[in-house]
Amino acid sequence: MKLSDNTINILKNFATINPSILIREGNIIRTIALSGNIAASAVVTEEFETEFGIYDLNQFLNGLKLYDSPELDFSSDGFIYIRQGKHKIKYRLTESMLIHAPENRDMKLPSQDVCFQIDEAQFDKLVKASSVFGLPDLSVVGEDGEIKLEVHQKENVTTNVVSIDVGKTDNEFCLNFKIENLKIIPGSYDVVISEQLVSQFINQNFDLTYFVGLESDSSFDS
Repeated sequence: MKLSDNTINILKNFATINPSILIREGNIIRTIALSGNIAASAVVTEEFETEFGIYDLNQFLNGLKLYDSPELDFSSDGFIYIRQGKHKIKYRLTESMLIHAPENRDMKLPSQDVCFQIDEAQFDKLVKASSVFGLPDLSVVGEDGEIKLEVHQKENVTTNVVSIDVGKTDNEFCLNFKIENLKIIPGSYDVVISEQLVSQFINQNFDLTYFVGLESDSSFDS
């Protein structure tokens, strides 16, 4: 088996959520943060025929980079063999019980209370603004019929604020994220937020979904 570039990019991203991963049989890869506040799933082109765990996902991916076009051979002796030509790496797998992994099922939001879309350029500008101005918080604000995203520092009302309008609403709310928790692959997303403080980011270009928990000081007035 060879891993596609898209699958490798997904795994690189998932390694920022959880350094370990359990890959189950089939074509869906899932991960969840050790804290439980971020989860993700992706449908990939590869069909995995056996379940296996990787304790240090970044190390494994760096091992793949040693070769231009590595082939993966899944054995029954607890190893993956990474091969190219006469070269071979015998890579030790990890028992599934040692991996903090999500349940093998699709997640669903308890409710869908705020919905909007954000394109790649918009999200990129907000993330860059967070870095430039040292702003750790992103708030989804419903006010005066508009939905806007604000990058700011909640504890400091005198701080810089960068905002963008993304939709319309009949409700008032202030739904707060930590920028550091938005570990998503760059792209355009359909975003759905539940008033029960969990959100869903659905990539518009391929089958990739994130669930991200909101901060407890969020508020929603219907």
